[in-house]
Amino acid sequence: MPDRRWQAWVDAGTETVLRTLDGLAVGEPSLLPGWSRAHVLAHLARNADALGNLLAWARTGVETPMYRDQARRDADIEAGARQPAAELFADVRDSAARLAEAIATLPSEAWAARVRTAQGRDIPASDVLWLRSREVWIHAVDLDARVGFAALPGDFVDALFTEAAASIGRNPGCPGVELRPDDRGAKWTVGAGAPIAVTGSAADLLGWLLGRTVTGVRTGAAQLPTLPAWL
Repeated sequence: MPDRRWQAWVDAGTETVLRTLDGLAVGEPSLLPGWSRAHVLAHLARNADALGNLLAWARTGVETPMYRDQARRDADIEAGARQPAAELFADVRDSAARLAEAIATLPSEAWAARVRTAQGRDIPASDVLWLRSREVWIHAVDLDARVGFAALPGDFVDALFTEAAASIGRNPGCPGVELRPDDRGAKWTVGAGAPIAVTGSAADLLGWLLGRTVTGVRTGAAQLPTLPAWL
């Protein structure tokens, strides 16, 4: 069975995204280079359906990839982003509802079934909830509309911070960095070479690790280190 926290994070993150839709100007830029807010919303909708495919795979045993291929994924996002705002908002809501129904009705034994992500990773179906929690919360911030990393649940920040730091630190191009969240009682050292200390709140450091923002992030060095991309 999935970690119960993951379901709570999915629910809260989804609700945050849906609240953000009220009065949202979808043509404005997002925090993601080259993507408007409409692209982010279209991606969230198609991601919900893609993760629903993995749950269908877990339910039936019939291999059902997240996306047919990368080209089709990209084309579907572009097409979704061109929808009128009202239709795009409905797409986001309806796709989230379909995924919620698939989660609620998945037989308990199916959560252990092995499925494969779009990146080719073999995972238990239960990880779908963690993947979706990342999508809704990170992209709620990417919409650049009243939601910042400080709005993320504290335990979610801790979980994603730990995952992102470990993932980035495994990259051979990662410089030595000592991450010092000033609102946590721990620190993380990643990368190679003499570490450069970087401080800030855990939420601000998470935003920096994910390549979104440097707000609130500080270092005694001449400049912040350049980190490899998280994903």
